[in-house]
Amino acid sequence: MEVHDWLSNLDMPSNYKPFQVTEIKFKGSRKEFFLNSDNIYLEIGELVAVEGPTGGFDVGHVSLTGELVRIQMKRRKTTLDQVTKKIYRKATEADVEKWNSAKGMEWETMHKARKLALDLRLQMKISDVDYQADKTKATFFYTADGRVDFRELIKKMAESFRIRIEMRQIGMRQEAGRLGGIGSCGRELCCSTWLTNFKTVSTAAARYQNLSLNTLKLAGQCGKLKCCLNYELDTYLDALKDIPDKIENLDTEAGYARHQKTDIFKKVMWFSYQGDENWIPVKAARVKEIMAMNKAGKKAPNLKEDAIQVAAPIVVEKSFDYENVVGQDSLTRLDERSRGKNNRNNNQKNNRNSQKNNRDKASVGEKNAQHNNNRQQQGGQKQQGGKQQQKQQQNTAPKAQQQAVPKPAHVNGPKPQNNKPKQQPQQQVQKPVAKAEGNAVQGEKPEQGKNKSRNNRRKNNNRRNNNNGSENKPAAE
Repeated sequence: MEVHDWLSNLDMPSNYKPFQVTEIKFKGSRKEFFLNSDNIYLEIGELVAVEGPTGGFDVGHVSLTGELVRIQMKRRKTTLDQVTKKIYRKATEADVEKWNSAKGMEWETMHKARKLALDLRLQMKISDVDYQADKTKATFFYTADGRVDFRELIKKMAESFRIRIEMRQIGMRQEAGRLGGIGSCGRELCCSTWLTNFKTVSTAAARYQNLSLNTLKLAGQCGKLKCCLNYELDTYLDALKDIPDKIENLDTEAGYARHQKTDIFKKVMWFSYQGDENWIPVKAARVKEIMAMNKAGKKAPNLKEDAIQVAAPIVVEKSFDYENVVGQDSLTRLDERSRGKNNRNNNQKNNRNSQKNNRDKASVGEKNAQHNNNRQQQGGQKQQGGKQQQKQQQNTAPKAQQQAVPKPAHVNGPKPQNNKPKQQPQQQVQKPVAKAEGNAVQGEKPEQGKNKSRNNRRKNNNRRNNNNGSENKPAAE
């Protein structure tokens, strides 16, 4: 896309008049010629305001000036009479601001136009929008397989955008050039950086260069064959002049030799006999001679006699200007070290885990043994303690019974009156557990003994409360 003006450093004659036509570059790969009638001094890369195609003004970059523009016009078959648009001025700050604001509207306008096309179910793809600098016109670039009736689309777009609209159909290659991208070679696409005119690319270009006819490898981002297939095609065609066309099986004394492959630039051809896996390299000039002999009805000698020695690829060892002590030239040195460290760490972890497991097993066994011993000791102590408690209860049962039966207070004193005294909280009396059993009469059941002891306790408690009420009453009075 960029052109180097190699005449800029040359001194022109004194009576030389500069060429009035200037080449201006716009968005994408669009370039047009404009008249510099006012003889404004322009340099490559400057922004200029030029006449629009339908009135108004547009802003673009100066791509070429001087005598090289005349050569470009001859290449594009454009005469001086066909150039009618003029250059107004160098772009001012107001022109640049208006131009930048118009460019900022392109992205949103393109998505709205795509939505309108989908609503109308049109088989087309709007790939780019180019606004004029004065916002009076917008050019929509689209791709489609066939003819598209977009009259209704233009009406809706004119209502929503309020500008003059132009629809322009482009091919897949032009679309890839406008959008840009990265190719399979890792570089930016040729059609979006420097390639301006597209030449047809056929599959014959791949055949001449001995490339496999795989469309996935030979096709570019536009879906067509790569433009770079034509770059080396002329060199291959020059080299193929010394190699025979339509190579058939060679008739020799050892049998028919079949062609396997060809090295175009080394001019070496490989043949093989049926049932033999070894390939025989033969010079292309000798193959031509053998083909001439076969046409004359003669058989050629065994191809092994005409075989040449193909030099094996030479492996060049690295020569260092210094002594490689650390081994820093190895790309996999860090991987090897990390693998060694990981293996060591894994072995250490496994050893630690095995030692820990053994310790845990030993400690668990000791704890279980101690727990069993403690349970046996506690069981023996519980049995002895239970027997001792039974003996103590049997010995203390009669004494508790004697202490729990107080003497009636009303035997010597006055009888209690009908006034019921206030009940005081009952004192907790030890319940003689073995009393009923110790004083049980022979022939009685144990349940009858328990009921009898409960009745006795209630009677004793009532007597004690009555005595306390009768003694405390006169004192209160």
